[in-house]
Amino acid sequence: MKPNTGTQGNAARVIASYGRHYLIETDEGHRWMAHPRGKKMVAVVGDRVQWSASGDAAVIESVLPRRNCLLRRDAVRTKVFAANIDQILLLVAAEPDFSEEQLARVLIAAEAEQIPAVIAVNKRDLGPAHAKAMARLAPYPQMGYTLLGFSLQAREAGELDSIRSLLTGKATLVLGPSGAGKSSLINRLVPHAQAETQEISQALNSGKHTTTRTTWYWLDRTRNSAVIDSPGFQEFGLQHIEALALASLMPDLRRHIGHCRFHNCTHLHEPDCAVIAAVGAPGPEGIAPQRYRIYQTLFAECSKAREYARGGRPADWQ
Repeated sequence: MKPNTGTQGNAARVIASYGRHYLIETDEGHRWMAHPRGKKMVAVVGDRVQWSASGDAAVIESVLPRRNCLLRRDAVRTKVFAANIDQILLLVAAEPDFSEEQLARVLIAAEAEQIPAVIAVNKRDLGPAHAKAMARLAPYPQMGYTLLGFSLQAREAGELDSIRSLLTGKATLVLGPSGAGKSSLINRLVPHAQAETQEISQALNSGKHTTTRTTWYWLDRTRNSAVIDSPGFQEFGLQHIEALALASLMPDLRRHIGHCRFHNCTHLHEPDCAVIAAVGAPGPEGIAPQRYRIYQTLFAECSKAREYARGGRPADWQ
């Protein structure tokens, strides 16, 4: 991809990231292959950057402050998916069976950055299996999340209209486990996505992407709506989250915070805990038992990671 000449400096957006190479796009729509100035500078897709021209390439001079960024962190590494996004489309499928804990992890990371999330369940054509998946996720709309079902197998006109309407005017990061249909959805929404990917690979003199393969695609010519395609994941660490903050990042638990006897309640064993009292209760104010079990698991994980990071022993919350 030969850069557009005659465009100098100012601001641009990172729309693809491959190791130390970035594809940036100016507000006028000009695209350049760029590299950062300095080894310590790291940009991600969605970042706004200041840049300057250098021959037939571009140099990223600085990364502008981010409005938000979605990331996961484990004991080994931190992975930032994208920055400056308006919402997340979390894609799961009726089959293969999805992990509700992994779903919760993504939603907690999104809540921490105040990024709205939409949950979409693929493979409606499977009938009973899809109905079962939707039933499992029935509590989530009561928490404020949009939940919708669809089928990528269906070719009827309008099958994806509900998704497209939610994407209009927004930059949406699409996430999902393997087998959910994320790549197929991107190809349906952005028919030219594969061609763009090949063009970028040629520009890098590489037959394949070298790292993350995260890419920003415009859905319209006015560049008003976009989807960000990202790799699937098997694990989603939350070691950047404080254990005592978890309840505030889970909407079904959050509504009960402030009604416990103790202001620093862990919601694990304290008497007169409003969260524990709501577990299994009927109606929209109740907390599903499986959601509370997820909270217990994540609390132990996050508190243990924090104590190890401080050089101490894992906290004994029992």
